[in-house]
Formats: sequence, structure tokens, C-alpha cells
Amino acid sequence: MSERRDLVLLDRRDRVAVVTLNRPERRNALSSAMLVALATRLAEADADASVDVVVLTGADPAFCAGLDLAELAAGGHTIRPTDGPPWPSLAKPVIGAVNGPAVTGGLEVALACDFLIASDRATFADTHTRVGVVPFWGLSVRLPQAVGLRRAREMSLTGNFIDADRAAAWGLVNRVVPHHDLLPTALAVAADVVSADQPATRAMVAAYAAFAGGGPDAEAAEVAAADRFLGGGIDPAVIDGRRAAVLARSRQQRGLPSGR
Repeated sequence: MSERRDLVLLDRRDRVAVVTLNRPERRNALSSAMLVALATRLAEADADASVDVVVLTGADPAFCAGLDLAELAAGGHTIRPTDGPPWPSLAKPVIGAVNGPAVTGGLEVALACDFLIASDRATFADTHTRVGVVPFWGLSVRLPQAVGLRRAREMSLTGNFIDADRAAAWGLVNRVVPHHDLLPTALAVAADVVSADQPATRAMVAAYAAFAGGGPDAEAAEVAAADRFLGGGIDPAVIDGRRAAVLARSRQQRGLPSGR
């Protein structure tokens, strides 16, 4: 089945661009085409003089399930267009509105945002070690900055899911709101950012990117480790089986019946 052309949506309203990952039937898993579309949409918003802030969210039920593992297994590095962040740096702030599960690569997408607001349906997990892959978008730098080194290690080494309330308690997200209030809340916070001085806002975004991102050496070390790991090749059947086990484990931890 060919992918739709609207993999990433862009809606402009009151100087805010709402960018939506729009592959709900695959829980917004990031194919190479979707990654290109995401970078293109964000660049479009960043270049638009009528936009001051970006809100990034997902089409329900998930925020982002991570990389499309079937494509990753089949194509190796072709699904990875950038080293470091999942999109090139932007001049304007990006607020993540996490509407559902943000898992592994999806957690890395969330971490690449300037800050996060979560729905009460949101969950977060780093399942790299359970799937049998490693991060290359800065997770080993950004996750410890968000939750602390020991909590980050716990998330990465266990692959366990945390709910939205724990994510807030740990500092991963700024606040948790009822699901139906997520986008209105994100837009209200974006309006606060819009009301500030924009040259100063963009200078602050650049300052945080330069000084709070862990530095090029830390991110380069993660990319080098990923290159060495991926050089050994990936078995699609093994990856697919591990992914199914991760999803089943997530449902069990949340007390949900088994199923897709």
C-alpha cells in the first residue's frame, strides 16, 4: 500500500504553525518519506514570516511510535536523513503537544522540542535496548538533561513505559492536561510566546540550542556508536518480533487487554 501524501500536516493560526504527524494507522511511525516531510514542514514554518511558534503533535491515538522498523530493517541508514536532532535546527521555538505514546524514536522527536505539554493519555518509553537498536538523535544527551542521569538510565536499560504524571514529576514534560484540552493549552502557551519580543525569543532559542544541547562532542559520540552498531546489519524478522514483544509488554504494563 502506498503512503498517503499528507504524512505531515501544517496548519497556520494566529502566528502559530501546528505541525501534525499524520500516519495514525501506523501510530505515526517515521518512514523515510515522513521524516523528509517533517523536516520540510518545519523548515516551511521556520521560514514563514507569519509564524512565530511551532506546535508539533500527532494524529491520535499516538504521538509517535518511533522509526518504521520494517523500513529500518530493510534499508539500514536510508531512514536516517540527519545525525544529531531529527530535523535541522530552527530559529523558532517548537512546543511538543504529546497526545499519546512517544516511544524510542518518537521519544527522541519529543526531546528535540523546546518543551513538552502532555495529554493524560501520553506515555513515554525508550525501548532501544528491547528492540535491539541504538539512538542516534541525541537521546543519550537530552534524556538525562530532562529527567536526570539515573532516571534516564532506568528508562533506557529497562525499556519500561512511564505515564504522563510520572513524566511530569520527573521533569520530562512541563504539564499534563486532559486529552481534549491538549491542543488548546499548547496554543495558549504558544500565544504567550508570540506575545514576547521575537528577536529576543529567537536569540534565546539559539542560546539554549548552543549551550544546553550537550555539545557536539556528546552527540557525535552517540552518532559514532550508532554507526558502529548498524554496521553489523539488522535482521527484519528479528526486529519485527522484538517490536511485537515491546507493544505487548506496553499493554501489559498499562493493564490493557492483549491485542494490536
